[in-house]
Amino acid sequence: MSGTVTASVVCALAAALLFAAASVAQQRSAEAVPAGESLVAALIRSPRWWAGVVGDGGGYLLQVAALALGPVLVVQPLLVSSLLFALPLSAAFSGSRITRPAWLTAAALCAALVVFLVVGDPTAGEIDAPWHEWVLPLGAVCTAVSAATAIGLLGHDPGTRAMALGAASGLLYGVAVAFTKYVTDLFEHGLRPVVGAWQTWALLTAGLLGVYLQQRAFQAGPLAASLPAITIGEPLAAVFLGMTVLDERLRVDGPGLALVVASVAVMLIATVALSRSQARLTAPDATGA
Repeated sequence: MSGTVTASVVCALAAALLFAAASVAQQRSAEAVPAGESLVAALIRSPRWWAGVVGDGGGYLLQVAALALGPVLVVQPLLVSSLLFALPLSAAFSGSRITRPAWLTAAALCAALVVFLVVGDPTAGEIDAPWHEWVLPLGAVCTAVSAATAIGLLGHDPGTRAMALGAASGLLYGVAVAFTKYVTDLFEHGLRPVVGAWQTWALLTAGLLGVYLQQRAFQAGPLAASLPAITIGEPLAAVFLGMTVLDERLRVDGPGLALVVASVAVMLIATVALSRSQARLTAPDATGA
């Protein structure tokens, strides 16, 4: 990897750590809000939740720096490592311990990330495309978001609801990421181009709706169910839009391509396995706290 890509990797990993800490703080705050109480009003009064917001802000700034130095296909898979940071953080705050199967699953996820980055060797593409090239890919992502949101809002099982709402949130974050590089570059030309660009409003809409659904996911069930769906949903949407709209590519074919496909499959399977883990690492009632 070049020096800029290496710096991008470092920024992405640092962002993942901050996102993990923020998720733990926000989930513990949201889960404490009773189902009949206003979620937004309760969270605004929570200092712990605001600490999570600050962590998210720092993580996002590092993510922007990572995207400025490297392609979406490098940055987004690395952000999945936030899940690996969140597991021990959740255990530390809840007083529980991570089970051996959870550690093995997390290790499989790490290995899949390494294979994707080393074998796939992702390359940068364009930072923008005409709006008509966004229509079908964005429509597909929005359809998936709508379906996941419906499952999350109408379902009865807490784990399923948390996972579905987390997936919807993660997909929206991926949409926001796809627009981030272009919008940040606009600031070099002043505030007016930023305000006048439709990409700015698409980024803000996706980001704010993603934040709301994330808090609903945190309220619905344990972090072990919601966070894996969020962390895998974001890179999936970002990589999908990067390859279908922004002309990013993987420099691999033949056996290498099979390895990359297998690594993506392992990432998905490991995420679902972690989300279904019976260890409610952040639930106070699971530890007697």
